[in-house]
Amino acid sequence: MLKLRWSVLALFAVLPLYAQEIDWNKVNSNTVFNLITRQDIDQNAYHSTIIQIGDYNNAELSLNNKSNIAVKQLGDFNALYFNNSFTDKETQTAITTQGSNNIIDITGSNSISDGIQVNIKGDNKTVFMRNY
Repeated sequence: MLKLRWSVLALFAVLPLYAQEIDWNKVNSNTVFNLITRQDIDQNAYHSTIIQIGDYNNAELSLNNKSNIAVKQLGDFNALYFNNSFTDKETQTAITTQGSNNIIDITGSNSISDGIQVNIKGDNKTVFMRNY
């Protein structure tokens, strides 16, 4: 129950524009990602958003200054390793993990991987992606 309370408190900071429209009695671990994706993001700004709900999640990001990445991890023992610091190209990426004990390891970025969306649902999944 404590985790859910922290999730709801985090939503107050993440979703200030939609506070009037949210039925807070229906917010739980199954609906929180839908609420997070409703936020309006300025596509011209370079920024990264990391939202982790669960225990022992890890996100290690080595980014250039033109990276726009959205990371959402729901579950326990998930790990993300993302490294595009060796290029000066603009990168937009969205990574969502729902489940436990998943690993996503992405290195580099190029024109093929720009704008990629990685969605993992389930447990014990591993994704390795190399972009050179």
